[in-house]
Amino acid sequence: MPTDLGSGEQFLPLRDGRTLAYAEAGNLSSKTVVLHMHGLFAVGDASLTSPGNTSAPPPSTLYHDCITSDMTALLSHLYPDSNDSDLKLYISGGSFGTVPVQILYGASYDKFPFGRCILGTYYIVIGPVSRYIPFNLVARVIKFLLARQRKNIEAVEASLWEHFERMDQAEREMFARWCERYEKAPEDKVRNMAENIVNSTSKSWEGFMLLAPLLHSDWGFRPDALDEEHSRPRVLLTASKDDVICPMDYAHYLAANYKNARMKDIHGRHLTIVYQMDEVWAEFLADEQ
Repeated sequence: MPTDLGSGEQFLPLRDGRTLAYAEAGNLSSKTVVLHMHGLFAVGDASLTSPGNTSAPPPSTLYHDCITSDMTALLSHLYPDSNDSDLKLYISGGSFGTVPVQILYGASYDKFPFGRCILGTYYIVIGPVSRYIPFNLVARVIKFLLARQRKNIEAVEASLWEHFERMDQAEREMFARWCERYEKAPEDKVRNMAENIVNSTSKSWEGFMLLAPLLHSDWGFRPDALDEEHSRPRVLLTASKDDVICPMDYAHYLAANYKNARMKDIHGRHLTIVYQMDEVWAEFLADEQ
């Protein structure tokens, strides 16, 4: 069976003239598929809103309609001979990526036919962004401050090291084991993260500017009002105990409102899940057997 550990960024032309950037990895002939949605300031997976090389949503299209259409096009392109009975789909997202994952989970099957294939969902939780100051002023100020720093990979790298220096001993050891598993020096891993952050906004900040409106828009459903069929796939929510960016209260809210959800608390801060991802996925998929 052909296995590709990372095919690099690829591009899918969409019917509306836009382009979707995505990446593939693993056994590309497998009918067990994980569709992962990255977080803010990231590139490489099926890109959302407009980080990296993915086109921005058309102004006239609601975000939840755009994401269901784009992901239907992507999965139809990658698995043209599959149907809702032979594809086993798991959808996951981290940080902002939990938003499109929830939209796909709750979307009508008319808009997202592959929703019938979903067996499980994995969220790494994010909280809301302020929307009460008019003219999207908060985002404009943050963009101004970040844009000055993110022209320089070295400055972003230094900022990331500040985060890692605040880790306790247990988290430092987890990070070291993760780097060793992938045969990368910690310096190379952090450098790669910094490059991705810079690349995510190198062409456009439009995705970042749309963040607050998207988080507070109509997603097309209510989690606590989903029908039995939509509530069939199991949901795993992970949240880091010392994460000050995405407090655990958000995860507990989702766990209380999705009918088939469970919580998994993990030790560490905001980025901890990155180097615990393999263990969490192994546990989640083992429960599916």
